Amino acid sequence: MPKLVRLYIESVAVGLAISAAFTGALLWLDVGGLGHLVLASDIGWVAVMMLVMFNGIVFAAVQFAVRIMGMADSDEGPRGGHGAREPVLIPVPVPVRNRRR
Repeated sequence: MPKLVRLYIESVAVGLAISAAFTGALLWLDVGGLGHLVLASDIGWVAVMMLVMFNGIVFAAVQFAVRIMGMADSDEGPRGGHGAREPVLIPVPVPVRNRRR
């Protein structure tokens, strides 16, 4: 399996685990009455699964992005620029005569 695919699968697994912990904390702390609402309903498990999946998508994407950006090359190379400079555009006034006289 390619390393990037393996990295993505690991990030999704970590993101879903974080999402499950986050949803569990939401329900246990009863934020906004959510825990009571889920436990009082007969199909509250559907809401819990949706919370886990949708938060899992977000947390997995963040986890993957952090790991990808962490793989960047370090900036310990030479600093300063000795390359070609960008040309500077200087506006030149153009005289225009009015021919309607």
